[in-house]
Amino acid sequence: MKKEIKGADHKNQLSRVNRIEGQIKGVKNMIEDDKYCIDILTQIKAIRSALKGLELQILEGHANHCLMNALSSGSKKETQEKINEVMELIKKSSKS
Repeated sequence: MKKEIKGADHKNQLSRVNRIEGQIKGVKNMIEDDKYCIDILTQIKAIRSALKGLELQILEGHANHCLMNALSSGSKKETQEKINEVMELIKKSSKS
């Protein structure tokens, strides 16, 4: 998959990633401290939800920036490449 040189600005997502990282460290501590299984599972569910939110935010940014730039360029080839990338990602996601 291509890396976007002038892609969407991901800096605003760093705070979300840092929060998720903190949640993961919290789960690690819970496991090390032998906490109650349901409490650990609850935190894992929260992490999965946070990751899903981050994924959707990045996908939205991709559509609003990268895909829109491809459309604005007038290049059918570039636009089709961006659409194919998103469709391939959706296909992979639907398998899991």
